[in-house]
Amino acid sequence: MIQVFIADDHTIVRQGLKQLFSFVPDIEVIGEADCLTSTLQSLVLWKPDLLLLDLTMPGIDGDDMLKRLRAHHARLPILVLSMHDDPQIARRALKAGANGYLTKGRDVEALLMAIRKVAAGGYYVDPEIAQKIVLGASGAIPVPTHDALSDRELQVFRLLATGYGINEIAERLSISNKTVSTHKSRLMEKMGFSSNVELIRYAVTNNVNSA
Repeated sequence: MIQVFIADDHTIVRQGLKQLFSFVPDIEVIGEADCLTSTLQSLVLWKPDLLLLDLTMPGIDGDDMLKRLRAHHARLPILVLSMHDDPQIARRALKAGANGYLTKGRDVEALLMAIRKVAAGGYYVDPEIAQKIVLGASGAIPVPTHDALSDRELQVFRLLATGYGINEIAERLSISNKTVSTHKSRLMEKMGFSSNVELIRYAVTNNVNSA
């Protein structure tokens, strides 16, 4: 029996997954949470075989969330179940500590396969995303400019594109206003932007969403 803990801020998603797994003989949901704080608190009490994680939860960037989870639970198998099909987001999630990445648009069989493989100690990446990552690495398809940004610069970029100001970003990421401004200056230079309008236009065109 694979004991799964679900972390997703959408109640309907958690309920749907629990309903689905109730018909699967080798998977059991032992807990759920709607934010990182609740997830960390619950994982102290529960010892699941796998954490099924949504990257987009309030209050924290997806990469930071994975790093914090890894700091407390170094060996816990983590499968990201995300709405984002951007290969750069998937690659960064894997780099930050995820053992698998699957989009919410995939079918049930793909989800069950991913859970079983990751819970058994393996790795699983959505086949379509894996292909894009490989093609990008080989130069067969262009690598987006924002891939040159550091993890923190990308976090600031996403939040700026969403409409957050310097002070709001500083509070959200628990860093100083000066540090945010430094990251903004560096990313603007790397990306060749001269204004926030150009930044937002690029984010919309390239589907650079907050993860």
